[in-house]
Amino acid sequence: MNDQSTARNAQGHAPLDFQEHIAALERAGLLVRVDRPIDKDTELHPLVRWQFLGGTPEDERRAFLFTNVVDSKGRRYDIPVVVGALAASPRIYAMGMGTSIEDIGTAWNRALAHPIAPVAIAAPKCQEVVITGSELTRAGGGLALLPVPVSTPGFDSAPYLTATLCITRDPDNRVQNMGTYRAQLKATNRLGVRMVARPGGAGGYLHWLKYNERREPMPIAIVIGCAPVVCFTGPAKLAVDMDELAVAGGLTGEPIRMARAISVDLDVPADSEIVIEGLIDPEVLEPEAPFGESNGYVALEAFNMKMTVTAITMKIKPVFTSIISQVTPSESSVIKKVAYEPLFLTHLKDQLAIKGITRVVMPCTPPPTMPNVADRVFRSTVAGSGL
Repeated sequence: MNDQSTARNAQGHAPLDFQEHIAALERAGLLVRVDRPIDKDTELHPLVRWQFLGGTPEDERRAFLFTNVVDSKGRRYDIPVVVGALAASPRIYAMGMGTSIEDIGTAWNRALAHPIAPVAIAAPKCQEVVITGSELTRAGGGLALLPVPVSTPGFDSAPYLTATLCITRDPDNRVQNMGTYRAQLKATNRLGVRMVARPGGAGGYLHWLKYNERREPMPIAIVIGCAPVVCFTGPAKLAVDMDELAVAGGLTGEPIRMARAISVDLDVPADSEIVIEGLIDPEVLEPEAPFGESNGYVALEAFNMKMTVTAITMKIKPVFTSIISQVTPSESSVIKKVAYEPLFLTHLKDQLAIKGITRVVMPCTPPPTMPNVADRVFRSTVAGSGL
């Protein structure tokens, strides 16, 4: 980490580089480094999930960094995988915001009221390595180079991107939208993206409807790993025409650096770890899922967007990030909980003038009848095997 980054952390600023954030978590004792081989298809996500389903107290949950990732066929990956680094706990989320847990709501309200437009740069870190053309379609190339975990082994139809920022642009007003949508690996150059994430459709889906009318392919860039304040804007309930990069700038107090994607007409966070660029078919939908949504519940197959990859760019030494994206308790539920609680409280008290409400709580813990066997296994694994 450079001197500027050290100074930012000392002043309580939000980290603008994802690997800077990981280093800060490790210094704070909030990250478990796993150096022995871990199978991304059968072991990686289940190991991290134990701390959510096993009853581990919320403030004891950790991020996990896997530095020796293999798959079920014995292939080894050069790229490490981190899970839980965005919101395994509210404290980890707050570190990504550069603030205290108590001040998260204030930071969001300030950012929404005073967004800061991003600034464009050339030669971004996220394009130090560029993969295009035949490298996207050869056996073992393209998306197969990435250590994408199977989220729910035995149930999911394929490895899934879960910690995504899917960037699309309104073809009419040119305003970009960033949403967090799961993406299923289908081939070395093809993904199935689920964009209909709520009633009426998410921002990316609304853009797709316009491209569908035009019969034009929709450009998309999927960011995997970037400054936490940027990641947190993806699942946030923002206005469709609000630029999430500007809100992220408001969260950190300075412009987010952006750069033009190399194969599509979109702007991406310049300091991202990995960016997958491509085009979504405006007319054809493909089967996507099953995907494990929570313990004992699996989302069934549905028709969703078909994305053809046109380029993959990344840092020279990136870190692949993934989240436990499921119904409470999970990392995705913590991401929503810590941001929504103060925002909903402000809305109820100030906008709706309901003065008697003093606190909003969104439960994010296992039910009291949840067996604690997984918790005991999780604790013994972390304490006794050198993880």
